[in-house]
Amino acid sequence: MTSSRDLLAQLVRFDTTSRESNLALIDCVRTYLQDHGVTCELVYNEHKSKANLLTTIGPADVPGIVLSGHTDVVPVDGQRWSVAPFELTEKGGKLYGRGTADMKGYIACVLALVPALVQAPLRMPVHIALSYDEEVGCLGVRSLLERFHGQAVKPLLCVIGEPTELKPVLGHKGKLAMRCDVHGAACHSAYAPSGVNAIEYAARLIGELVRLGESLKAPRHLDERFDPPFSTVQTGLVNGGKALNIVPQNCTFDFEVRALPAQDPWQVAQQLRAYAEQTLLPAMQAVNGQCAISISELSSYPGLATSLDSQAAGWIAQFCGSRDFGTVAFGTEGGLFDQAGIPTVVCGPGSMEQGHKPDEFISVEQLEACDRMLERVLAFVRP
Repeated sequence: MTSSRDLLAQLVRFDTTSRESNLALIDCVRTYLQDHGVTCELVYNEHKSKANLLTTIGPADVPGIVLSGHTDVVPVDGQRWSVAPFELTEKGGKLYGRGTADMKGYIACVLALVPALVQAPLRMPVHIALSYDEEVGCLGVRSLLERFHGQAVKPLLCVIGEPTELKPVLGHKGKLAMRCDVHGAACHSAYAPSGVNAIEYAARLIGELVRLGESLKAPRHLDERFDPPFSTVQTGLVNGGKALNIVPQNCTFDFEVRALPAQDPWQVAQQLRAYAEQTLLPAMQAVNGQCAISISELSSYPGLATSLDSQAAGWIAQFCGSRDFGTVAFGTEGGLFDQAGIPTVVCGPGSMEQGHKPDEFISVEQLEACDRMLERVLAFVRP
């Protein structure tokens, strides 16, 4: 049997930054599965440059458990690493490398379980689901989930192995990322009133987003299970203008809403659009009829709110040995699995405190603890 540590070393060597292809890693995993007599299905993106992987071990005609993880990682650009980011380095009981925590450590543990899954008699199947482009909006998993839609029997549970230090997580916020394009009218800055300053109108829109974000802090909106306990709105990118002596014709900004599971992030976008159309556009078009404001979606994924009283919660508590359920601030693919009718929890090795940072690491202790958790999954699916 190949250890999870050795498998992690193989996985880290693949630069699967979201802008790159993940096919080399997927081919490596497929070969590993085939070597153990397991067939799998690849679900490609439109350009055949990336793929999801889905395989089932055990009887396919009864409900089972999905072990799910994403294969892409965030960039190392501009980060100062003391070790090579795409080589596994062990120091002081820690395994360093991009993706070790988020979340190739979990994938390595899942793959290390495969020989035992193949050899054991199983009363229910274990599905292994690996996706692409989670880090840029949970994009790849959507086509993977279509495969479950077509199945007569849906899984009982999905375990998303994002890093939670193996603490059971039942909830996270959803996210809506939007882009706003403001088209004004350029002129010489000496005659500024004759033009329409796109940056200034964008600033008014951003100010309205701040006001909307503040309104979400009202006590009636709070959910104390989350940190912060309210939905948040923030503008992350702004671009506009050509020169100081030209009234800017265009300005673009990107904003996001991180919404509690019970709240609809689209309400913020709709309120901003109403403010643009009812308050700003009439003033802009009174100067120049060609002025416009457009607001479009960049990406989105739903939140997750699995019930404390659900079977899914009971099972993950059994697997990880804790009923100390929590939530996380970051998003996962869990909300999409849940929307597809598959009860979902989040529980994986490592900590997001190390994810996305230089010298990302997972401790050997956490990797070994994840191996033990998955052994309990194996015991659960056996007769």
